[in-house]
Amino acid sequence: MAHRDSIYRLDKLIEFDDTYVGGKRAGKRGRGAEGKTPVLVAVETREKGAGFVAMEAVATISKETVKSFLAFHLKPGQNVRTDALPALNAVAQDHVHEKKVTPPEKAGEWLPLVHIMIGNMKTFLNGTFHGVSSNYLQEYLDEFCYRFNRRFWEPELPLRLLNACLAHVPVKIAEFR
Repeated sequence: MAHRDSIYRLDKLIEFDDTYVGGKRAGKRGRGAEGKTPVLVAVETREKGAGFVAMEAVATISKETVKSFLAFHLKPGQNVRTDALPALNAVAQDHVHEKKVTPPEKAGEWLPLVHIMIGNMKTFLNGTFHGVSSNYLQEYLDEFCYRFNRRFWEPELPLRLLNACLAHVPVKIAEFR
C-alpha cells in the first residue's frame, strides 16, 4: 500500500500540519507529551473537499523532517497552508508558504481538511485496531492513506490491492532462530 501511494505527489493547494498519536497517559497533552509519536499530515484541497492525503510518522517535528516529507510527497512549487509552528518554515524553501498563527479553537477554520483527516485517522486507529504500537504506526498510516485515496473506487479496491501485491517486489523475512 505504501509503495502504491509513493508514486503520487500532492499538488495545488495543500493543507499541512502535525499531530501526535499514542496512548492516553496522565500529564501533558499534545506537543511534548511523553510516549506519543509525531505524525506529519498533508491533504490536497479540491473543489469538493479533500483530494489525496499523505501521512508519515517521524522521530521529531523539525525543519529536516518537514523538508524530507515535502520532497517525497509534494510536487515542487505548490501552495502550502500551515499554522505558524517554526519547524514548518522549511515549507518556504521549495513551496509558496501561507502561514497563520492559529489558536486551537480556530484551527478548524484555517486548516479544516487536515484537521478532519487527523480526526478520521485517529478514529480509524482506535475503532479498527483499538490502539496501535508506535513500532508499526507507519504501516497503519499507510493503510489509512491507501484506503482514503481510493475511496471513490471502493468496488475496485480488492482487485487493485491484489494487483499491487502481485507487482510488488517480495519482502525478505529474517529467519527466526
